[in-house]
Amino acid sequence: MSLVKTSEEIEKMRLGGQLLSRALKAVIDVIVPGVNLKDLDVIAERVIRDGGGEPSFKGYKSHKDETPFPSTLCLSVNEEVVHGCGNRDRILKEGDIVGIDVGCWFQGLCTDMAVTVPVGKVLPEATKLMEVTKGALFAGVCAARVGGSIKDISAAIENFVKPHGYGIVRALVGHGVGHAIHEAPHVPNFASAQYPDVKIVDGMCIALEPMFGLGGSSEVETAKDGFSIVMKDKSLGSHFEVTIAVTRNGVEVLTPLPV
Repeated sequence: MSLVKTSEEIEKMRLGGQLLSRALKAVIDVIVPGVNLKDLDVIAERVIRDGGGEPSFKGYKSHKDETPFPSTLCLSVNEEVVHGCGNRDRILKEGDIVGIDVGCWFQGLCTDMAVTVPVGKVLPEATKLMEVTKGALFAGVCAARVGGSIKDISAAIENFVKPHGYGIVRALVGHGVGHAIHEAPHVPNFASAQYPDVKIVDGMCIALEPMFGLGGSSEVETAKDGFSIVMKDKSLGSHFEVTIAVTRNGVEVLTPLPV
């Protein structure tokens, strides 16, 4: 499986990313206090399938013996930072924040994206957490270049968030994407010798996804449902993600954020 995508493959990912963005916008447009998570999941799946795509999360198993993921969306509320099941019968309340993570296959290629949004009026500290997470994401995007390295992206994200004192989730990282949902290389949101420092080459497609906790702790745990990843200190979590293509012409966001 090649880390490099051809220009034809990037074009397919671009079209898939536009479809994914439309699905995400359709979900965001109906998020108000009183909406049910499972209804948001239905909307996203309908938009993706009507556009000629196929949800990439629904039925996904990272290991053969795992329980398949049950929904099109990962919907993560408040202290759930990622991987909340989108088919849950749960009503969103005023003041909640919800992470919306979605992926799709389109013409044989995969893209991935996420945002965290408010439900009605939220506390100022929640708004700031979401704004900083989005800012860190695009600091990482700006650091990507052919001839650079993944470590440049990691350092840019970490340096952006550090002054705010948020916890950087270390158990989960960004990743390559395109031929599979998760490909090499790992793209951590922090500088670390734990992961190889991969050089960025022409045609590399990666998903950047900073995940932060308001309480300052990086520790997470898996909820009883076996899917949701929760901030261990129960503070609010925030997650933003885009898929980018890095070529000699620069960096392109293949999954434009609708917010």
